[in-house]
Amino acid sequence: MALTTLKERVQQRAANVAGTEDIRHDRVEDTEDTSAGRGHDIEQFRADIEAALPKHVSVDLFLAALRPVLPKLRACTPASVLQAVITCARFGLIPDGQQAVITADDRIATFLATYHGYIELMYRSGLVKSVVAGLVYDGDEWEFVPTARVGEDFMHKPNLLASKKDRGEPLFAYAFAWLEGGARSAVATVTREEAEEIRDEFSRAYQRAEASGKKDSLWHTRFADMHLKTAIRRMAKLVPKSAELRALVAVEQAAEDGVPQILAALDPETAVLEAEARQAAKEAEASQDRPAPRLAVKRGRGKPRRRNRDKNKRR
Repeated sequence: MALTTLKERVQQRAANVAGTEDIRHDRVEDTEDTSAGRGHDIEQFRADIEAALPKHVSVDLFLAALRPVLPKLRACTPASVLQAVITCARFGLIPDGQQAVITADDRIATFLATYHGYIELMYRSGLVKSVVAGLVYDGDEWEFVPTARVGEDFMHKPNLLASKKDRGEPLFAYAFAWLEGGARSAVATVTREEAEEIRDEFSRAYQRAEASGKKDSLWHTRFADMHLKTAIRRMAKLVPKSAELRALVAVEQAAEDGVPQILAALDPETAVLEAEARQAAKEAEASQDRPAPRLAVKRGRGKPRRRNRDKNKRR
C-alpha cells in the first residue's frame, strides 16, 4: 500500500478518534471524563498497523508486544496513541522495550527506538556488518588513542567478574561499526558528563519529569541504555546512513520539537529537511546566548575526560 494512502488513512482515523479536524498533539488538562481515560482498543486498527509494518514483521507479533503497553498509555490522548503505534510499525520495530518503547509523555504517547533499535536499522541497511557498543567502568582496562591505526586505537577489557562496587562508576560509553567491505568507523565516545549535559539541554521528557517530580522518563529509569544510545547516535553520523535511519532520527527529533511523529514517519524526506532546519535554527539561537568556546585542551593521550585525573592509564 502506498505510504501516501496510509498517511491519509491515519490522519483521518486520528482525527475521528480525537474528535478534532487535525492531528495536533494538544496537551490537555486532566479531567475525570476524557476519551483517553476509557482506554485504547488498538485491534480496530489492525489493518492500518499491518499496512505500516514491513513485510518481514508479523502483525500478530507486533500486537502481542503492544498489548501489555497499552494500560500504561490510558492517560494519553487516543490520537497520539494511534500515531505512536503506527510510527513504531513504520520502522518495523517491536515495542517490547528491547527494540522500541512507547511512553506516556505529558498525556502524549511517544515512540522512541532503543539503542538496540538503532542497531537493528543499521543492520537492515546492508551497509553495516557489525556494531560494537559498551560502557567503560572505572575498574575496567581500556586504552583509547585516536591517532593510532584502526584496530590498535581502542581497547576495552571489562572486568566482568568484579562486583558492582569494585567495577566502579561508568566513565564513558563508546560505539563503532564494521562496515561491509572491511572498513571500520571511527570510535564515538560520550562521557557521563556529556550524556547528562545532552539530557538536561535537549530532553523535554526529562525536563517535564523533573518538573513534575515523577522522575519517570527513560533518562531516569534507563540511564545506562540512554547513555549507550547517545553514543550510537553519535557513531551513526560517522557511517553511511540509510534513508530509514535518517528518518528515525527525524522522528525522534519531531517528538522533542512537539511535532506529530507520524508526519515524519510517513514523509521522511521532508521530515529530515525540517528537522535539520529546526536544529540549525536552534543552534544559531543558542550560539547568541553563549560565550565563545574555549580552545580544546588536550588531555593525556586523547582519552575521554575521567574523574580521577591523577590516573594516566588504566591497566
